Amino acid sequence: MSIKQQIQRTTLRTAAALTALELTTHLPTEGRSSQTYHHLFDTIITPLGRRLFTPEDAHHLALEVVRRGLAPRLSRDAAGSGGGRIDMSTTIQRSDNKGIPLTFPGPIGLAAGFDKNGSAIPGLFQLGFSFVEIGSVTPEPQDGNARPRRWAWHRLMIIPPNQGILGVNLGKNKTSDDEIGDYTTGIRKLGPYADYLVINVSSPNTPGLRSLQQREPLYNLLTSTMKARDEYASHAPVYVKIAPDLSLSEMEDVAAVVMETGIDGMIVSNTTNARPESLVSPNKREVGGLSGAPIKNRSTECIRTMYKLTNGTIPIIGVGGVGSGRDAYEKLKAGASLVQVYSMMVYEGPGVVSRIRKELADLLVENGYKSVEDVVGADCEDIYWNRVEERVKKRMEAEKIVIV
Repeated sequence: MSIKQQIQRTTLRTAAALTALELTTHLPTEGRSSQTYHHLFDTIITPLGRRLFTPEDAHHLALEVVRRGLAPRLSRDAAGSGGGRIDMSTTIQRSDNKGIPLTFPGPIGLAAGFDKNGSAIPGLFQLGFSFVEIGSVTPEPQDGNARPRRWAWHRLMIIPPNQGILGVNLGKNKTSDDEIGDYTTGIRKLGPYADYLVINVSSPNTPGLRSLQQREPLYNLLTSTMKARDEYASHAPVYVKIAPDLSLSEMEDVAAVVMETGIDGMIVSNTTNARPESLVSPNKREVGGLSGAPIKNRSTECIRTMYKLTNGTIPIIGVGGVGSGRDAYEKLKAGASLVQVYSMMVYEGPGVVSRIRKELADLLVENGYKSVEDVVGADCEDIYWNRVEERVKKRMEAEKIVIV
């Protein structure tokens, strides 16, 4: 029996067992929110899947479980976290102040890479993500590093979400010499379905791609993609995703280009090509990007640096090693307006989303904050207090309050 057939059989058996469990725990719509259901997935099913299957096969199985609506839903504790005392939403306006601002119902989203084809969007929102980023997607199918992993436009199955914000992460093909054409194709074909678009210039798996983070190539690329956005998807803000391996001078160049072009935001950061000496694994020299806990501190420092270099004026989505509410809290304080999760969900199970949301809300309450937006950039005191003053002025103007 082939691996594919084994996965299909296991998936069907799992589906039957979980369906029976759901029907016997409270009500069908509540059972997947229960602590019992979360515990089952995080302490039994997820570890067992990692032991029985290769990482890639386990990934496909997890995606199938989510797609079928069998994964845990947002827990009741997480849904009610903060006790109504915290505004967990974040509103981001486009840099040109055009269009309708995007209001994210919460700060925790799914990073690109888990659902490349957009096949499990409703189930991912049910996990508790406030926004989901699919991709990276390239114009033509292409092989991955270790084994065939093909993603094509015609296979992308986008379902307009009703529960959150949908982002589409765009890439270029490894064999293409026309990066502007590749990203423009992505914007033209997928822009109409996206709430926001990501220009990914930092994938470690595409030879030469990271050279696009240099000042002149990046300027040319972003000005071109912004024009394409205005033509094909005028509603969607455009963010650029950068690597954590940039030097300070390179980050200064990126910040300058971001400010000059008026790009709407940044995602900081992608995976790293570096291999820390502290990393203990027989696979540490394998080709590809390193993600998860080993890059947590580096990505947070990159967020802090880019926030300072842009004077807090460019929204940042922080990603890299987020596995707890405190991890998310630290990235928000460093300057991120939103935070994404991926690798830690693979290791800790889908229930980590609910835990992060609850822990973050509890931390905000404990530290006297009234909203997520109030904590953004708190580590950078000069910028932070200037931004607080600006927000207070805007609120007073909106409420027509006059201080005599």
